[in-house]
Amino acid sequence: MLASTVASSLQGLLLAHKGTLVWWQLRSALPSQYVAVLITFHCQLTQRNHRRKHHQSVALLALPCLAFVSPCRAGLFAVGPESCRAHPGPVCYKKGGYLAITDANLALGRILPETFPKIFGPKENEPLDATGTVSAFEELTAAINASEESAKKPAKTVDEVAMGFIQVANETMCRPIRALTQMKGYDASAHVLACFGGAGGQHACAIATALGMKTIFIHRYAGVLSAVGIQLADIVQEAQEPAAVELTFSEFPGLQARLVGLAAIAAQQLKQQGFKDRQISVEHYLNLRYSGTDVAVMTQWVEGSDPAAAFAATYQREFGFVLDRPVVVDDVRVRATGRAADLPAVQALSTNSIPPLPAPALNSSTYFEGVGRMPTPVYMLDQLAGGQQVQGPALLIDNISTILIEPGWDATITADHNVCIGVSQQQQHPPQAQQQSQQPQHLNLHHHHQQNPPQAPPQQQQEHQQQQHLLLQQPLEQQLPDGDLGQVECDPIQLSIFAHRFMGIAEQMGRVLQRTSISVNIKERLDFSCALFGPDGSLVANAPHLPVHLGAMSEAVRFQVAYYGPGGPGEQEGLQEGDVLLSNHPQLAGGSHLPDITVITPVFNQGQVVFFVASRGHHADIGGISPGSMPPNSRLLVEEGAAIVSFKLVQHGAFQVWTHKPVIDGAVVHALLLSLGMAIAASHGHNAQSSKTVELAA
Repeated sequence: MLASTVASSLQGLLLAHKGTLVWWQLRSALPSQYVAVLITFHCQLTQRNHRRKHHQSVALLALPCLAFVSPCRAGLFAVGPESCRAHPGPVCYKKGGYLAITDANLALGRILPETFPKIFGPKENEPLDATGTVSAFEELTAAINASEESAKKPAKTVDEVAMGFIQVANETMCRPIRALTQMKGYDASAHVLACFGGAGGQHACAIATALGMKTIFIHRYAGVLSAVGIQLADIVQEAQEPAAVELTFSEFPGLQARLVGLAAIAAQQLKQQGFKDRQISVEHYLNLRYSGTDVAVMTQWVEGSDPAAAFAATYQREFGFVLDRPVVVDDVRVRATGRAADLPAVQALSTNSIPPLPAPALNSSTYFEGVGRMPTPVYMLDQLAGGQQVQGPALLIDNISTILIEPGWDATITADHNVCIGVSQQQQHPPQAQQQSQQPQHLNLHHHHQQNPPQAPPQQQQEHQQQQHLLLQQPLEQQLPDGDLGQVECDPIQLSIFAHRFMGIAEQMGRVLQRTSISVNIKERLDFSCALFGPDGSLVANAPHLPVHLGAMSEAVRFQVAYYGPGGPGEQEGLQEGDVLLSNHPQLAGGSHLPDITVITPVFNQGQVVFFVASRGHHADIGGISPGSMPPNSRLLVEEGAAIVSFKLVQHGAFQVWTHKPVIDGAVVHALLLSLGMAIAASHGHNAQSSKTVELAA
């Protein structure tokens, strides 16, 4: 059963972002169609007070503080990484604390004070302070509106401000999810989101929507799944020894014999801890890498399968390319797992005869993004039967968690009393809200003239969209009537969200480049930089790499835009989808010095370049009159090595052979092409699954 598999598979915690996020990772035995992710900022109460005669403590992780930073950071909404801690905690704890995500959920009607015990306040005998939370948000909203007034932007309501912080927090959580899944070549939208923690269910629908996921699984013990996982965790014994042989069919018998010997050792260690043979399972692994590289991939070897094919498939999925090289076995490894206790048995609920949905226990006014306040029924989970379906919007509450079902989502109670949430089959528009949200849904880079402009006829709207598309191809200064960047209108909520998304792309590029590189300069010295640029070459976001690279890379991208643009030397050839550019010339093409080579990839949407991704890395040798390409007695640039103005390293998705005679010897060309291939992988690394395969025969 899925419930047993999920709980028994939990094996590790990874604390990230200074404690603001906690993730559970599932071991490889978990079915591949499920991804378990903890999306929680804190655990709520383990029991409600009226069920127990003594006060219950509140189990807390980090509670990130909320802040509006203005004007030095363009009025960004910030969530964390600073924490308000368990004491004093959020404002609603009535201990002189700070605004936190808990307060935002409370202000929006997503958690209800009447369902919490009276354990707050200085004497721990008061309910959650909803009034204090609203007052604190009113003060913050007034400060935000005062800051935005000079830009003549419409005033925000308390609900819009609180919802803005929820959106930023959700995007902050999506960023590492994308990093952990896409870094391994997995498409999050093809998986099921499994969340836990008392507050995880309040963010699950929004997280799934942002990641394109259509199904959410919430276990019946979601609010205390950490404790349950520790109690029911499997015991694992691993044994490993070096091999250092090339992976060939002739080596298979020897490798299998070594794995069998290691398996016996690991299984014996489990038996000494009291496990029986029926409780022990063993998996065989080979730690494989391409010859000449140092990135090994632990590959499971299932009996009767080809480990080389499995390795190639994993490498292709994770890095976006494969190499035509021998495969080396660094280590052989076995993992013996002793199955611990199962979940406590529950009486399965019959779904043959589904009773009608009970009346809501409460009704709440809950705020939703883009819709506003809506009447929201509140159901107690222990009053729902297996097979019953609750349509969003709704709140599902039990002793250990609160689950928010947003409009457009439906929740189904399983026979084991777990909750499975899916996109509504009816695909109806949400009903009219009590008040419509005026929050902008896109970045508006132009002057705000009137809050509610009249609608133009469809033909004029289409012409306006075409003009806007052409306008965005120009530098930002030319997009504005007076070239005044100070008058650009940017919604602070959307600005914060997109900042996280763009930064995530640049960071993932850097991780792929570092992992796939064979150069000490890249892998150890970290002498590289990755960034995202607009269609005009202006810098949009960069990972925290080398400032000297980032300062010049924008000029390098701008040069290539002009080079292949109207009137440029490459106008006839132009830029096509699947092209990757190479450049390093410091005088003509925005380079820093010759060993720093820039790889630039244009990204297309509907036939138009919408942005560029670029990486610049230091190469040990690119020719010249002395090794290292930095001779102290050089008088001409050509004496230092190859000076490249513009070269299509990849054209229409095909890796190009250097057609003109370079001033580099053959060995250097061999290493240089392989290194540049890794830079190409980095440019596609933020979405390896959708990138085209580039086979490198270096």
